[in-house]
Amino acid sequence: MPSYSLITFGCQMNQHDSERMEEVLRRAGYVPSEGVEQADVVLLNTCSVREKAEQKLRSEVGRLGVLKRRRPELMIGVAGCVAQQEGERLLRKMPQIDLLVGPDHIASLPAVLRELEGGAPPQVLAGFDVEAPRFLSAEPGALGRQAVSAFVTVMKGCDERCSFCIVPTTRGPERYRPAREIVAECTLLVQAGAREITLLGQTVDSYLDPERSLTPAPADAPLIAEARSRRGAGLSHDVSEFPALLRAIAEATPALARLRYTSPHPRHLTPQLICAHRELPVLARHVHMPVQSGSDAVLRRMIRRYSVAEYLERTGRLREAVPGLTLSTDVIVGFPGETDADFQATLDLVEQVGFVGVFGFKYSERPGTAALKFEDDVPEAVKSARLTALFERSERLQRAHLAALVGSVQAVLVEGPGKTGGYSGRTSRNEIVHLGASADVTGELCQVKIVSAYKHSLLGELVDAARRAPPPAPGERGAQGPGEPPRAELRGRVSLPVV
Repeated sequence: MPSYSLITFGCQMNQHDSERMEEVLRRAGYVPSEGVEQADVVLLNTCSVREKAEQKLRSEVGRLGVLKRRRPELMIGVAGCVAQQEGERLLRKMPQIDLLVGPDHIASLPAVLRELEGGAPPQVLAGFDVEAPRFLSAEPGALGRQAVSAFVTVMKGCDERCSFCIVPTTRGPERYRPAREIVAECTLLVQAGAREITLLGQTVDSYLDPERSLTPAPADAPLIAEARSRRGAGLSHDVSEFPALLRAIAEATPALARLRYTSPHPRHLTPQLICAHRELPVLARHVHMPVQSGSDAVLRRMIRRYSVAEYLERTGRLREAVPGLTLSTDVIVGFPGETDADFQATLDLVEQVGFVGVFGFKYSERPGTAALKFEDDVPEAVKSARLTALFERSERLQRAHLAALVGSVQAVLVEGPGKTGGYSGRTSRNEIVHLGASADVTGELCQVKIVSAYKHSLLGELVDAARRAPPPAPGERGAQGPGEPPRAELRGRVSLPVV
């Protein structure tokens, strides 16, 4: 049987897409290879949000080109956002590539590979399924044991048009999945053993049910009245049906331990969504809410459509409704025109909110974005210095947050064996916890006493003394801070070395 190797760059959406690729390939008779050198097909699932991801793609294709000279029958495919963005241009730049597959064409992979095996010339599958959106559902167990945590896509594309962002170009306009399909997939995953589900979308909280089948979500009078008084009656209700979707999933999956979502947009953090967080115990007590900058002037140039004051107000009301809820965020430093004062405002905002995780980037020009009309006037050295200062500030806050948890008892959803022994899991607020156990506790919601704090995670012991075991060895290599999205590079089962 033909074999494949899959290498993934990018966000949770890319990780989810890679899982669907594996499923369609396995259904077609492909098997995972033991290494890139043994694979018949190597697929690179790409991200184009940052320039660095494209550089890594070029490096990977160069390495694979050397292998292809030794094995001309090797097929190299590029999927994801770079494939959609570049299309035929990428084939001209990198003639080693046999196949380009945009995010909306995953289901066509096996058929196109068969054509290539039969001698067809390089193929390009791009474009968006705007007229008839298609969403591939997960197949529980298709890739082996059902994971404790699972991703479910609720929408794709983006209508926000932030001036720095290429997503509308590479993922298209917003298309929404019917609520009944989302609820059915969540139910199936929970029945198969998933304990945690993360809902995915470029602006996930803008969701609208195309079939209009959801019961409107409630919000209590005080929240509505406050929203009206501060922003006017027209903005007290949002057209988004995302809170209603959360309630429908919670009702249909009583065995689900936790429900998360990423990434939302601040302007859809409405009274209805805040009310859902307060009333649904299954919703995690952590939200990743991108802010991008602490300067109103920069936010206007970014076309973010909210002010710093509005961000603080909405997140503040959320934390009032759910005591103890934590926030993490995205920040871009060095956006065109960002002054020292603008950047200081960002540092002040990080401090004021007390983010437990900051996912920071240096601004880089992306093709086709509105920000190209601005001069990229912040020197690279200044961008680097600002990014370092941002991380220093956020890591100090993170260390203080984790240290404050020592001695507390936390409910930890155990995800599986840890990298340094024992087991690893996360709290509802997304803190990583390492612990020992005398038996396999994967998938269990365990009461854990926190005994010490690392730089990015916690060490704990089971409250149940009968099930305790020595804690895992110290070490956090590769660990992420609580609330951070996955690293910019997510590896598949088989991959080339990091370059």
